[in-house]
Amino acid sequence: MNYDLEERCAKFGEKVLLFCKSIPNNEFTKPLINQFIRSATSVGANYMEANQASSKKDFAHKIRICQKEANESKHWARMISTVDEGQKELCRDLWREAHELTLIFAKISRSCAELEIKN
Repeated sequence: MNYDLEERCAKFGEKVLLFCKSIPNNEFTKPLINQFIRSATSVGANYMEANQASSKKDFAHKIRICQKEANESKHWARMISTVDEGQKELCRDLWREAHELTLIFAKISRSCAELEIKN
C-alpha cells in the first residue's frame, strides 16, 4: 500500500471544512469554526511547503509547524464539541485524526533532530 501523507493532510482539511459547514453559525461557534478551519487546513499547506523546502533546516521547521497546527486542531475540535453537543462523535473522529497527524509529524520532527545531531 502506498502511503501519501500529503493526501491524508488534504483529506483532513476537507473533512474539517465540510464538518464546519454543517455547524449552526452563532456567537459561540463562529470564532471556533474560524480557528478550526485555519489550523486544520494549515496542516496540509505547511506539509506541501515542507516538501518544497530549500534546506533540511527549512524542512524541519515546516514539519514542526505541521505538528503544532495538527495539535491545535485537537483543541478546536474539543471546544466545538462543548458548544454543540450533537457533534460530539464527529468532533471525536476529527480529534483522533488530528492526534494521529500530530504524532506522525512529531516522529518526523524527532527524526530531523536526530539527523541534525549526527551531522
